[in-house]
Amino acid sequence: MSKVKNSDVVEGLDPNRWRTLFVVAISQLMVVLDSSIVNIAIPHAKRDLHISNADQQWVVTAYTLAFGSLLLLGGRVGDYIGRKRALIIGLLGFAAASGLGGIASTQGLLFAARGLQGVFGALLAPSALALISVTFTVPKERARAFGVMGAISGGGAAIGLILGGTLTQYFSWRWCLDVNIPIAVIAALLAFKYVHESKAQGDRTYDVPGVISASAGLFALVYGFNHAATSGWANSTTLTFFAVAAVLLVAFVIIERKVANPLLPLRIVTERNRGGSYLGSLVVGAGLFSMFLFLGLYLQTILGYSPLKSGFAFLPFTGGIIVFAGIASQLLPKIGPKPLMVPGLLAAAAGLLLLTRITPQTSYLTHVLPSLLIMSSGMALVFIPLTSTSLHAVSSHDSGVASAMVNTSQQIGGSLGTALLNTIAATASTSYIASHQSLGKLAVPFGLVHGFTQSFKVGALLLTLGAIFLFFFINIGKEAVVETEGVIAH
Repeated sequence: MSKVKNSDVVEGLDPNRWRTLFVVAISQLMVVLDSSIVNIAIPHAKRDLHISNADQQWVVTAYTLAFGSLLLLGGRVGDYIGRKRALIIGLLGFAAASGLGGIASTQGLLFAARGLQGVFGALLAPSALALISVTFTVPKERARAFGVMGAISGGGAAIGLILGGTLTQYFSWRWCLDVNIPIAVIAALLAFKYVHESKAQGDRTYDVPGVISASAGLFALVYGFNHAATSGWANSTTLTFFAVAAVLLVAFVIIERKVANPLLPLRIVTERNRGGSYLGSLVVGAGLFSMFLFLGLYLQTILGYSPLKSGFAFLPFTGGIIVFAGIASQLLPKIGPKPLMVPGLLAAAAGLLLLTRITPQTSYLTHVLPSLLIMSSGMALVFIPLTSTSLHAVSSHDSGVASAMVNTSQQIGGSLGTALLNTIAATASTSYIASHQSLGKLAVPFGLVHGFTQSFKVGALLLTLGAIFLFFFINIGKEAVVETEGVIAH
């Protein structure tokens, strides 16, 4: 140990850097866990808090919308107030929000708590990533550190599904939120002791108008989709929310063109490869996120799976991602990004389309498992190259924003897609049940599954659109594949 310490002093390395990695890894694991752990808990939370089919999507979108829309701002705040300070504030805030959700007595309080989790998650996630970049200065060590982060991002979802199933089945769905409290508090205490502070230099102004217009515009758009599920697409309130969303999002673009220190410099997204990557990521999030919501509901409410069994049922998807991500990383330098991403998205769309064959009487092995394996193999071919193309020809000054945009676009896409597809599913189910009363008690399960399959069809269409976007936007080959150090793997 003394030799390591001496070399650290000579080379100017942080002797606590591996402890810092441990703290950051715990923080990242908590954020990743939270994106999947509640999916298994939704059916039980619905029953306890009397959440309707139309409103169930807010358990997911309240988190992803806040997280995605504030991620860029969270990174900027961490740069200015200090990444260590932002990480600790984010961790403690996340713990408090999780505790609030764990004691929620109404659906409104649960949705608010999930939104708060997203707010604090948007503060801690970019700071955690930035701390790795500034702490690990030796390329080999940095690659190892980001490899750990990538493994957590890839495997954390599987852990979340199984942990969510275990907690829901043997304790309560509320523990899916409460479990964050000890994790966050321990990570914050360790961060306070071992993590060194770092700040960015330069302009410390915040683009407040940009944050407000973007966040409010996205919220109005999601709420418009949600309102359409209960009142119809032509309802005046629904149309008003869509109009408000359009005005606010146009205002956001205008603001970003005018302000001196924009939240999202438009030069980041106007380069065709980067812009196409973010658009593809947005559509992928929209088409894929809701699959977990509806498939989890199908397994538990229709097939009667326990929460734990449902968690294990998703494992083949995660396993496929991990296996084919390794293949994609080997192929990327040899054939370039487009030959991987376009077929990958088309394969994922085909897998999602296969899920439209499910009924209340079909089985997991014949109708769900093949689809999960096809989708995971396809998506793995997309995630790795997409990270690379999203940073194509970006300056070092803009690399942080460009990196954050990958997660931001996917989270926002997940929010909008879940809201849209949940509206489609709820509307289709209600219509089916009303017109098939002759089925008696079977009308409800068949109606629910009909709604799920309609959402899968639209999700497959979205993934196909993503393949088309990437085909026309991405024009770089293997020689232009950029270094993706510092970007969280998906």
